[in-house]
Amino acid sequence: MTEVVIALLMLVNNEIKEARIQPDLSTCLAGKRKANRDVSDNVEYRCIKSMAELETNIDGSISIKKLILD
Repeated sequence: MTEVVIALLMLVNNEIKEARIQPDLSTCLAGKRKANRDVSDNVEYRCIKSMAELETNIDGSISIKKLILD
């Protein structure tokens, strides 16, 4: 399934290592602020709104399978 999501990205050396779905932009920005407190030089966090291919996990939660960046 494909839909528009707000995602918190963790980039290591400008490569996306992790993407987490966030319920809204304010929650994403709060998570970004919290993560930036303990960050090293080569790690960066970003909030984006993008199309994403989603998958349902075994426990019923939904996660990002692939980001569609235009």
